[in-house]
Amino acid sequence: MSFSNLGLSDKVQAAVAAAGYTTPTPIQEQAIPHVLARRDVLGIAQTGTGKTAAFVLPMLTILEKGRARARMPRTLILEPTRELAAQVKENFDKYGAGQKLNVALLIGGVSFGDQDSKLTRGVDVLIATPGRLLDHTERGGLLLTGVELLVIDEADRMLDMGFIPDIERICKLVPFTRQTLFFTATMPPEISRITDAFLHNPAKVEVSRPATTAVTVTQSQVPAGREPHQKREILRRLLREAKDLNNAIIFCNRKREVAVLHKSLQKHGFSVGALHGDMDQTARMAALDQFRKGELPLLVASDVAARGLDIPAVSHVFNFDVPHHPDDYVHRIGRTGRAGRTGTAISIVTPLDSKSIAAIEKLIGQQIPRAEGDYTVNSESSDDADAPRKSRSRDGSRDSARGGRKPRREREPRHDREPRHDREPRHGRNASQQPQTETSHVPSIGRSEPRRPQREADHEPADHSHLPAFLLRPVRARV
Repeated sequence: MSFSNLGLSDKVQAAVAAAGYTTPTPIQEQAIPHVLARRDVLGIAQTGTGKTAAFVLPMLTILEKGRARARMPRTLILEPTRELAAQVKENFDKYGAGQKLNVALLIGGVSFGDQDSKLTRGVDVLIATPGRLLDHTERGGLLLTGVELLVIDEADRMLDMGFIPDIERICKLVPFTRQTLFFTATMPPEISRITDAFLHNPAKVEVSRPATTAVTVTQSQVPAGREPHQKREILRRLLREAKDLNNAIIFCNRKREVAVLHKSLQKHGFSVGALHGDMDQTARMAALDQFRKGELPLLVASDVAARGLDIPAVSHVFNFDVPHHPDDYVHRIGRTGRAGRTGTAISIVTPLDSKSIAAIEKLIGQQIPRAEGDYTVNSESSDDADAPRKSRSRDGSRDSARGGRKPRREREPRHDREPRHDREPRHGRNASQQPQTETSHVPSIGRSEPRRPQREADHEPADHSHLPAFLLRPVRARV
């Protein structure tokens, strides 16, 4: 079947042909006719199957008629991350080049003023992340009462990121008579509850079993020790010995680990970029753009890059950290082996990851074989990419960065010092106003125990010179 048999307009078909596509994917072939018939659609398909075009192309056909009004978008697309939202906008720019449509992007990291000015001019397609969308509605600069078509994309990722309450709020702000398109790769129970609540007699389009991996991806696992430097050394070996490595995404579970691994690979001479949620939006888009263009062959990323990003030529995916949720594994390795290409996915597994690997194998219904070769790393070896840290020994001396110990300088006893209680009071100050020593009977105020652990400075005698003299008088307790 070709795109000409799906009911798309001539302008959309011409744009698809100009992009070089002739045959629709299974999800596109089944979903587009239902969308054009104005039915609700529940689309379930693994990542990399063309879900974005499955709703972008029919939306362009529908939007050829009608005009947008100020601050009242005609269609709304919700995405879990900024990168996915920007990618959907690129699809509208590519396939809707011959149409005069106003497309606005509401994501974090961009000023409210620029976004508000676009909404004032009128928007046909509004692509947004849930948080920034609700910010605009609460400020009164956006009305959702004119939305005719609502798209909730990567719904399972929305669940993982905690956006489901926001989605429920947004669904109450759009008209009840809207058309809703719901796309997800997996169907956990919470997602099933949402679909039952917000979809009306939907056409279910399922092109693959939920939580399955592409057959074009070769999966393997490499055992590693518990220490992080061992995993980093194994990763460097895998990168240097990989066959047909064009580019690769390296996934970590935590943002901090992304930064550490990125710095380590750079120090070992690898050309690598980083991508995680705490980065500035400009830096995130720049790193992703460099990776797409091939300027950076390696990209260390958190799960912000695991869902929906369309980078067709990724040859390898490395799980530096095994994901805690089995569904994330499916999305991660789905970044490779896209559009019929072959790909390789390798996971570095420590003894602590045994339960996670077992859960992943149960979900995907297959065993992940061990990679060939010996990747044993000496547990006593150190990663010279890590910054040296100074530590303090038990006797108080400080270790140097090279591992040597510098002895503490011994102080010679000074016999000329007088005991503190034998000193004369300072001139010009009443003796009763002098700071009290440890033997003073100063009444305690509040709790007798400190609220926090005492620092070294807390052990110095307290200075009560700022207190009035009557508060420093000793108090005799009554028996």
